[in-house]
Amino acid sequence: MLLPMFGMVVLTVVVAMVAVSHRFSAVRNKLVSIKYFRSMQGQDVPEHIVKSTRCFNNMFEIPVLFYVVCTLFIALELDSLLAVVLSWLFVIFRVVHTVIHLTYNNVVHRMLAFWSGIVTVLLLWIVLLLALP
Repeated sequence: MLLPMFGMVVLTVVVAMVAVSHRFSAVRNKLVSIKYFRSMQGQDVPEHIVKSTRCFNNMFEIPVLFYVVCTLFIALELDSLLAVVLSWLFVIFRVVHTVIHLTYNNVVHRMLAFWSGIVTVLLLWIVLLLALP
């Protein structure tokens, strides 16, 4: 369970680097004033700034449920191959969601990846509850 969790951490750091890179580039190219980033308002910003910021924020929404359930599997010393497979599947869905979000951003495709991740986390919680003595 620790490796899929680390996979999510790596994905989060990569998205953070993309978001920061877009911000630096926009300021350097005078597309956005640095003052905009004080409150994230007061100016229209390029779409890639909005997308990368929202994508980064998404890393702290549904994935929190993933981190909690994985931590519970570890803390309760529960071994489940199904849980490990579901954990990796969640990470894959989050990678797909992120790639869609940061590239062509098709809302239907992104929604399918998002809901696939939600269903996977729900299944992880169900597996956890069924594994309890």
